[in-house]
Amino acid sequence: MNDRIESIRHADGVVELHLARADKMNALDPAMFDALIDAGERLRSDARVRAVVLSGRGKAFCAGLDMQSFERMGQAGAGEVLGEGAAADLLVRTHGIANAAQQVAMVWREVPVPVIAAVHGVAFGGGLQLALGADIRLVAPDTKLSVMEIKWGLVPDMGGMVLMRELARTDVVRELTFTGRIFSGEEAVALGFATRVSADPLADALQMAHEIAQKSPDAIRAGKRLLNAAMAHSAADLLLAESVEQKALIGGANQCEAVRANIERRAPHFDPPG
Repeated sequence: MNDRIESIRHADGVVELHLARADKMNALDPAMFDALIDAGERLRSDARVRAVVLSGRGKAFCAGLDMQSFERMGQAGAGEVLGEGAAADLLVRTHGIANAAQQVAMVWREVPVPVIAAVHGVAFGGGLQLALGADIRLVAPDTKLSVMEIKWGLVPDMGGMVLMRELARTDVVRELTFTGRIFSGEEAVALGFATRVSADPLADALQMAHEIAQKSPDAIRAGKRLLNAAMAHSAADLLLAESVEQKALIGGANQCEAVRANIERRAPHFDPPG
């Protein structure tokens, strides 16, 4: 891990992970991507861990992809996002059935113990997908959440399609994906995206984690394996489909226009679909 994540290990095996880019509302940059994947993969092989709590320092859980990455997308003729050839790399399965961006969210399903996300402030785009990768989500009632990729001319591609389909009706997922509208923590519970509302998500998440840590670790791990198996049907195909669609979108005229319009704070002017 690097300076993007703070880790606190409790004596009973509970591990707290705090996104620590508070000045940027914990937005996802390459260093944050690396830190999250590294943290998840370390915990995946740590037999001492009984439960994990994932939260964000400062005013937000995670505001999604950072603005500099979107600005690179919006440059005239830009075909790459995170460096030379990065768009093509979306199709490469770097972590089992997932690419690196998808692993940021999917790795928490691979951690063999319960992962509880304590969500406050905002969880937009990739930040929401990160929270969805947890087993349980406790949210403050005034949290703002959004499947925000459409604002930037994109689709959810950090495992969101796999994760959302197990939580909400397909028409709800479609509405949020197509509109990108912002919804509250209370509505997130009603829609199925959050487990329950909490006035203090971090405190309640830690209380739950310590309670879980008192249960049989064998039974807890077996339970998570069974729950994962029940939801895994066709995940590989859907993760690859996310990547194919995203690769086709990045750097296209309408995707670049979506970025430029947001940066310039004006209405976008899109071309007819090709």
